[in-house]
Amino acid sequence: MSTPRGGDGGHYSSEFCELMRALRGIDFELAYLALLTCEGIKPLSRWEKPLDESGLRLLRGTSLFVRSIRRTVEVGAQVTETIFSRTPGYVQVYESSFGGTVIDKSADTRRLEGFLFGYPSCCVDQYIRQPYVPNNLAREDQEILFYWACKDCKVTPLLLREYRSAHEWICDL
Repeated sequence: MSTPRGGDGGHYSSEFCELMRALRGIDFELAYLALLTCEGIKPLSRWEKPLDESGLRLLRGTSLFVRSIRRTVEVGAQVTETIFSRTPGYVQVYESSFGGTVIDKSADTRRLEGFLFGYPSCCVDQYIRQPYVPNNLAREDQEILFYWACKDCKVTPLLLREYRSAHEWICDL
């Protein structure tokens, strides 16, 4: 799988930029998740809104492996999730673990999702014990993450540099 960065040390190809602009046109968060995943910052991402064939083609155009997964909420309604990754193994694990299942918030589910989505295990464990415990992050930093950071996380400050860079790039696109 090729990286979206060009051979000049970090600039994106014009084709990749156009794909990202089109994804941002669907939704900013979708483009942001796609960039984080393309860059390997997140091993797998999940888009929890419907995405038509055109949107799926855009994601595939970024060299991501993409699947639509049907699940059910507790009251019986069906939902479609779009999952994407640079590597097929993450997509396969998610699909085999969650495809066709009822969405649940069990500790085992949260741990597996945390691993697949690239969240620090200390943050996942804290969230399972007690969600949204105050942490030391600035509000604007917490808002660009897709997980709640634990108070003394050693990994989140390292990830934040990458998240900020991707977020700013999508904003400026």
